[in-house]
Amino acid sequence: MTLVVEKTTGIGFCFGVKSCIDILEKFAQERGQVESLGAPVHNQQVLDRLAHRGIRIASKVDEIQGNIAAISAHGVGPLVEAELRSRCNEVIDTTCPFVHRAQITARRLAEAGFFVIVYGEANHPEVKGILGWANGHGVATLEHDFTLTHQLSRRLGILSQTTSILSHFVEFAKEVIDSALVRDAEIRIIDTICHDIRERQQAALDLARRVELMLVIGSRTSANTKHLIELCATATKTHLLETAEEIQPAWFQNCRHVGVTSGASTPEETINQVLAKLKTMA
Repeated sequence: MTLVVEKTTGIGFCFGVKSCIDILEKFAQERGQVESLGAPVHNQQVLDRLAHRGIRIASKVDEIQGNIAAISAHGVGPLVEAELRSRCNEVIDTTCPFVHRAQITARRLAEAGFFVIVYGEANHPEVKGILGWANGHGVATLEHDFTLTHQLSRRLGILSQTTSILSHFVEFAKEVIDSALVRDAEIRIIDTICHDIRERQQAALDLARRVELMLVIGSRTSANTKHLIELCATATKTHLLETAEEIQPAWFQNCRHVGVTSGASTPEETINQVLAKLKTMA
């Protein structure tokens, strides 16, 4: 039985991840060691490569040892950025442009008197950073019924983590509206989901609907990879793998058409290794 393998469009690094890695590697080559505040991306293969090229990760500002530090693609809040700049002679900002847009949105909403609600994982570094720009006037949550346990302002601004699933964000916003309008609330909803991520999610879902098995290549700690798994699993049998070594022949029993996609921080080398191994099974 011939195994047909089909990959989605928009696979591999997204623009923000590629830009972050290119900047870090360039500075490391020119200046020697560079320290990144937090993991630049959520992918162990990429982090190993960066470490080999002289990029060290510090989990907090007071762990920075040198004079050159980088803000990761996930971004940080203004207080953390100010602390970092006061400690280092040079700060390299590799914040993803879409994340930066969400940060500006949170700041403007808060300055206009709106209580900011970020739909996203509260402990994710991107979400922490976005919320930081609300200057204490906001909350991050994935819980649709959180309004039942929070005494919220009548002026609400709703935005999203950049990697969220659009339909989930829409559903969340509708439930906030239903809860808030009984109090004559003024509500602003701003779409801050990354356009590239949205297109990748739709392409993955479209492919998943046409195949018997879907493989998602990416880190188990990556938010956008987890969302791809969630979406694809609604359409077909789906497996997550970080490397080609994790492929199990039992997955392909009575399977003729396999789809492949990846998280936005998965390197091309890893994708090609997976495709090469699948080719030997065809």
